[in-house]
Amino acid sequence: MSSSAAYDRHITIFSDQGRLYQVEYAFKAITAANIMSVGVKGKDCAVVISQKKVPDKLIDPSSVSYVYKISPSVGCVMTGSIADARASVDKARAEAAEFRYKYGYEMPCDVLAKRLANISQVYTQRAYMRPLGIAITLISLDSEFGPQLYKCDPAGYYAGFKGTATGPKMQEALNFLEKKVKNKDCAEGDWKDVVELGITTLNTVLSVDFKKNELEIGIVGGPKIDGQEGTDAAFRKLTEEEVEERLQAIADKD
Repeated sequence: MSSSAAYDRHITIFSDQGRLYQVEYAFKAITAANIMSVGVKGKDCAVVISQKKVPDKLIDPSSVSYVYKISPSVGCVMTGSIADARASVDKARAEAAEFRYKYGYEMPCDVLAKRLANISQVYTQRAYMRPLGIAITLISLDSEFGPQLYKCDPAGYYAGFKGTATGPKMQEALNFLEKKVKNKDCAEGDWKDVVELGITTLNTVLSVDFKKNELEIGIVGGPKIDGQEGTDAAFRKLTEEEVEERLQAIADKD
C-alpha cells in the first residue's frame, strides 16, 4: 500500500502532502458525469449552457434537466451528480426564499454563491457529511452591478467570472473562452452573440454539432418571452425553437 492510501478513508484528515482526498474525489465525480457546461457574461446579459443527455430511451426527456431557476432573478446550471444537484437546488431555493422573506428583496447572486460555498465548505470539515459531487454556476442580472456569473465548487470556493466552464474538457473550454473574451470585462455583442459564443465553445471543444434537444440554455437579460421590446431581467430557459434559431445562426456564419 502506498503511504497516501490510508488518508482517503476520512474526509476530515489531511494527507502528509496537505491534501484532502475525499474532496478531490468529489471534483472527479463532476468530471465522471461526462456533462459539459459553460457560463458566459455579456455586457447586459448572462448565459449558462449545458449539454443534455437522456441516458435511457424510456426516460421522458422533459424530466431530465441540469438548468434550474432558483429565484425569479437567479438561475443556475448544476454539473455533476444529478441527485446531488437536485438536493442542492432545493437548499439554494430555501436560502433565497428565506432571504426574500427576511429582507424584502431578492437574494443577490454573489450572496447566494457565498452562502452555498459556505455550506459546501462545512461538508469538508464534518465526518458525517460527504461533499456534494457538483459544481454550481449561478447567473443573475443585478440591479446595481449588472450581469453576474459566479461558480461554487465542492471545496467551498466561489468566485465571479467573465466566462467559465465545467466538465471533462474544462481546460480546453477555458482556453477557448480566454481567447474570445481576452482583456475585456465581458463577452461582446447582444444576448444572441453571447449565447452563440457559449454554444460555439461546446461545439469546438467537444467536436460535436448539437441538435436543439441536446442543449439546455438559461439566460438573464434575454428577450421578453411574449415578444415585447426590451430585455427581461428574470431568469428563464430558452425554448427548443429559440435554441434552434441560434444553432441555425451559427451554421449560417460557418
